Amino acid sequence: MRPLWNALNRLTALLMLVLLAPVILAIAAWIRIADGRGVLFVQDRAGKDGAPFRMLKFRSMVHNSVAMSAQLGIDDPFGLVENDPRITRCGRFLRRTSLDELPQLINVLRGQMNLVGPRPDVLPQVARYSPEDARRLEVKPGITGWAQINGRDDIDWAQRFVLDRWYVDNWSPALDLKILLRTAISLNRDEPPVHVDQINIARQKTVAPSSPSAEVGSGEVSRAA
Repeated sequence: MRPLWNALNRLTALLMLVLLAPVILAIAAWIRIADGRGVLFVQDRAGKDGAPFRMLKFRSMVHNSVAMSAQLGIDDPFGLVENDPRITRCGRFLRRTSLDELPQLINVLRGQMNLVGPRPDVLPQVARYSPEDARRLEVKPGITGWAQINGRDDIDWAQRFVLDRWYVDNWSPALDLKILLRTAISLNRDEPPVHVDQINIARQKTVAPSSPSAEVGSGEVSRAA
């Protein structure tokens, strides 16, 4: 069942890329005009079984966001702060509507992601996963997922991992369709609350810190959303 479902995901991504091409091009032009070069944010993320791949997003942060992270004194290098000054004006809109995720349709087309699954995490934090955490890597990551429709930014990381494990244990095509439907009717959201990821901050204190992956030419940092 899964191989057939994965193939259907890729076909659906191709159709969506064709249908949404005008929207994608318009967003790319907006970012280029408003914030300069570097329309895409490209970052190494962990796929199925932890295999790394280059995840795509529209850039939503300023080019010097890595340097600004240090200036802001953010303990978690992949975290956000209230009214984060690193996020651009168009970036706030793109994040709020989830339009920044549209380039990930290319990742789905390449077979690196599915439309639905646990959100792909950054490699330095995956390296610190416990065996229980790593269960979320048993399936392909997704553009949206069970945790995203059951709280998303309103819940902390520990709860998200619990929801991701539930998804892995209870996966079915019907569940994926339910998640896609609920995602479609809840795309426009208010500014999300900030949850400091205390789990990974604690782990970083016992492991030498790794440099966050950055967008080519932009220095943007990002954690799974």
